[in-house]
Amino acid sequence: MASNLHVKKGDKVEIISGKDKKKTGKVLVAYPKTGKVLVEGVNLIKKHTKGTQKNPQGGIIEKEAAFDASNVLLYCPACKRGVRYGQKIDGDKKTRVCKKCGKELE
Repeated sequence: MASNLHVKKGDKVEIISGKDKKKTGKVLVAYPKTGKVLVEGVNLIKKHTKGTQKNPQGGIIEKEAAFDASNVLLYCPACKRGVRYGQKIDGDKKTRVCKKCGKELE
């Protein structure tokens, strides 16, 4: 599978396909081996849990599920949407730059 992804942990991204289309969120975890990402507040599932010592009641927990990294684009605050990006090299430092407006992306 993919050895590296176009997004990394902490990036703000926009979802471009699926039931959560047009939503934005922060990447919590990136899984490069499987090509998946976990985005905060997006693709929520309900998990039924059995009672444990920590949680004796058990019940239904709502949590994020991973989905394919190809369904997200890096979010540009200047353009206010998901965009493709290029790289600008200054000496030995690489920075990601928005292809639409040319501004640096954090």
